[in-house]
Amino acid sequence: MIFDTLANAALYKSISPRLAKGLAFLQETDLEALEVGRIELDGSALYVLIQEYETRTPEKGKWEAHRRYIDIQYVISGEECIGYRPLEEMETVEYNETKDQAVLRGEGAMVLAKAGSFGIYFPQDGHQPCMAVDGKPAKVKKAVVKVMAD
Repeated sequence: MIFDTLANAALYKSISPRLAKGLAFLQETDLEALEVGRIELDGSALYVLIQEYETRTPEKGKWEAHRRYIDIQYVISGEECIGYRPLEEMETVEYNETKDQAVLRGEGAMVLAKAGSFGIYFPQDGHQPCMAVDGKPAKVKKAVVKVMAD
């Protein structure tokens, strides 16, 4: 897992060409102006989901991981907490091949993600996005870049 701001995105572009392209999209696009939905950058190998939602209270939190994709989760507006724990320390409850989503059980550390910050979650990273700060649900707009892992 990597957690940082777009000002430091260049530090991570050498990880993979697709990851570099996803970070460049976040840096070069007026994300506030984008409508909710999917934007394809390279078919199913690289795409962006623009989401708007209300953050979840702790009892509604969901831990997840992905086998085929790396997530870049960038907060456009609002703020949320995002949980993290290495997948090897979590229990996998089920895996949905179609959604590329493993449902996990366990606990982890929370990071405060404010507008302008991003997290990169690799297949070995359990994560719990969309969590309310101080348990108080609030509106968030986020871009989730789905990067097919090489």
